[in-house]
Amino acid sequence: MNPHAKVPKKLAVINDFTGYGRCSHAVAIPVVSVMGIQACPVPSAVFSNHMAYPHWHKMDYTPYLPEYFACWEKLNLHFDGILCGFLDNEDQVLILADFMEKQKRAGETIVILDPVMGDSGTCYSSVSPAYADSLKKLLPLADIITPNLTEACLLTDTPYPESMPDNDFLSKTAEKLHAMGPSKLVITGITQENNFHNYFSTLTPSRQEAIYTTEAGGPSRPGTGDLFASIIAADALNGTPFEVSVKKAADFVRTCTEGSAAAGIPIRDGVCFENYLSLIGI
Repeated sequence: MNPHAKVPKKLAVINDFTGYGRCSHAVAIPVVSVMGIQACPVPSAVFSNHMAYPHWHKMDYTPYLPEYFACWEKLNLHFDGILCGFLDNEDQVLILADFMEKQKRAGETIVILDPVMGDSGTCYSSVSPAYADSLKKLLPLADIITPNLTEACLLTDTPYPESMPDNDFLSKTAEKLHAMGPSKLVITGITQENNFHNYFSTLTPSRQEAIYTTEAGGPSRPGTGDLFASIIAADALNGTPFEVSVKKAADFVRTCTEGSAAAGIPIRDGVCFENYLSLIGI
């Protein structure tokens, strides 16, 4: 039998479309596709380029999302997984919560939430306190979440640590996040000198937690979080053990950032992943 003859599982990927700058759908779609998953994109917004550039154009897709999902519902479409990244406002949170609830009622659907809100202890300019608070409504529907340290603190109303957080801080923060819904989580991109630490924790079959450390392959870039979350999502649908998936994602991000730095690609142009997709492909 042809090993490639199987029907790929379907992943609804909710994120913004960004025309230039290697992030969001431009990253997620090729990554999950090369890992053998059918990507079914949903635009939360359309950007000419991401907001690290001095100028950008944006179209808010909120008014169109209800009809978008209504059409899928009329077609009786069901998805094996949902990967949710950048959302533009609180109204989108409510729309997405309804979509997730309906998908979970219709059958087994794994929800992966990458709560895009900020980094380095501060919110992104586009993120309001009301939005950050509303995003908590999605956690009871999420099976896996991939916040960075800033986002984990925002979701749990925890003061951002001024220095490298110790294991006790991370474990207590994870306990708060688990209590809000997800059974698996990874707090990404915790930096210390020339290393990136990724703390992960699971509740099933019993509480397990660990930290996976990699050397930084260069400065952090736009799109690294999308890379990480996309690998986690595709592996979740493929049945890969969570610890294996976290290590794979961290190693791949390091390889791509190292390659980007070596090629002299400007940081705001994002992470060069195209040259390395064969490393995670089926």
